[in-house]
Formats: sequence, structure tokens, C-alpha cells
Amino acid sequence: MSGDGLRALCRLDDVPDGASKGFPAPPDSLGDGSVTRWQAGLFAVRQGDSVFVYVNSCPHIGTPLDWTPDRFLSRDGGRIVCATHGAEFRISDGECLRGPCFGDRLEPVMIQIKDGTIYVPEDAGL
Repeated sequence: MSGDGLRALCRLDDVPDGASKGFPAPPDSLGDGSVTRWQAGLFAVRQGDSVFVYVNSCPHIGTPLDWTPDRFLSRDGGRIVCATHGAEFRISDGECLRGPCFGDRLEPVMIQIKDGTIYVPEDAGL
């Protein structure tokens, strides 16, 4: 943590341009070292100098979006795709463009990039 209500997610270089990366909730996020409830975690998508971070939960039924670890994008890298029902989301704002949650949005996470590190609020994705 950086002491200002933020936690480091990763280095910007850890998310290749045109790719995505998932981040599970920290195991000690309940304060006692255990995980006793489902926690969504986060994922990041990088497009050039832009990084978009969302909670890893489909607005349709709350399932994680990734097919396998770090696989959140369509084959062409142009959309976020839910592994459960194939819903497709716009990367820039998380709006569902196709699927059972059409018109809904992924939950965005505000980020700060400082000295090449992506920071998110301490409680993001918990």
C-alpha cells in the first residue's frame, strides 16, 4: 500500500499493450488471513498508454469474466468477453454491447499511475 488509501496493482509494463491481466483479491483482505466469501478481484486491459481496470464480475450473474487466467479479450483484442455467456463489453467504458446483460456495464475501478505503477483503491474488487 502507498499509505494514501491506495494499493499497488502492478507495474504498467506487466500488462502488455493490447492484452489483459487478472488480479485475484488479496488473501488477507478480510483482515484475518482467510477468505471466507467470494471475492471478485480485478482485471486490467491496456491499449497503448491507456489502462482500464474493472471488477472481475459479469453484471449478468456475477461470475468471473476470464476464460483462463489473464484471458478477458476477444480473439482480435477489441472487446472484453464473459466466459460464462459470451457477453461482449466495450473496453473503454465496460458497456455490454451484446449478450444477456446488454446495456449494463462492468464496474470500473479508478486508477492512478505513478512512477510506472498502477494503483487502485485499497478496497477495489473486495
